Amino acid sequence: MAIVMSLEDEGFRVFEASNADEAIDILNAHPEIQVMFTDIDMPGSMDGLKLASAVRDRWPPVKIIVTSGHHYLNDQALPVEGRFFSKPYNHSQIVSTITAMAATS
Repeated sequence: MAIVMSLEDEGFRVFEASNADEAIDILNAHPEIQVMFTDIDMPGSMDGLKLASAVRDRWPPVKIIVTSGHHYLNDQALPVEGRFFSKPYNHSQIVSTITAMAATS
């Protein structure tokens, strides 16, 4: 993902997961994670919205960004407090949003 390179170029440590189960395993192994970026449409036992809810319940301090190229939601329609970006998104907006979210963690 190009966004991974953009975030790493900005100095962020990025963990990649191919599905929600991997994401939960990563969160379990790395309590220092401050922000999660997920797509609504992902393979596995749950979609990105269900993952966002699970993360909010288990790791309330983790800030959440949700994206999709097939669904459009505004921030208030998310099942958790977070931000939504439709695809294609502007990488600099994602980077600045993650920077702001990490600064308030």
